[in-house]
Amino acid sequence: MKLKINLFFFLSFLFFATYSQNSSDDINLPDLATYNKERNNITKTGMIILSSWAISNVAVNGGILLGSDSFSKENKYFMQMNIYWNTVNLVIGGLGLYSAINGDQNLSLANSINEQSSIEKILLLNTGLDVAYIAGGFWLMEKSKRSTENPERWKGYGKSLILQGGFLLSFDLVLYFIHNSHGEQLNNIVEMISLNENGVGFKLKF
Repeated sequence: MKLKINLFFFLSFLFFATYSQNSSDDINLPDLATYNKERNNITKTGMIILSSWAISNVAVNGGILLGSDSFSKENKYFMQMNIYWNTVNLVIGGLGLYSAINGDQNLSLANSINEQSSIEKILLLNTGLDVAYIAGGFWLMEKSKRSTENPERWKGYGKSLILQGGFLLSFDLVLYFIHNSHGEQLNNIVEMISLNENGVGFKLKF
């Protein structure tokens, strides 16, 4: 399981990094529509990865639970929480994917800046929540050592929270840094715009 998760992180990061690098060469002129399209595409790719993670978790853990009775109570609770957690992830991923596909790319400069700032703030907030999920998982595992009432449930749920929180933390951090890197193009667009005595003009760098 650990090897599978590490491989998933590596492939996701490699895909994101390659995608971001390729897109950074696309905008040399102050083209906001292209910039906003690329931002929506980055988000869309992220939501596809999140949804794929959710679907695979629900399918694998659900299939194991239905197909075998040989697992301990702890492992059953672990798989149950994985299913519950990723049902929510699937809804979030689906809504995010729909929003990215239908996102308006013909935004003004001010709205483009607000959109960029908003998505970065949301991802940073999510990383804080992800750390809380992981901490909650460790707390549940510690509780299982002291509880006399179904300790297997607390330990299984705790392991699941640590796993799912760890994935989301890695996912949100990678997506944040890619969006942040992409946002540098917006800064370049802003720098190309200069105020002169005749009004607003464009300053092109060659």
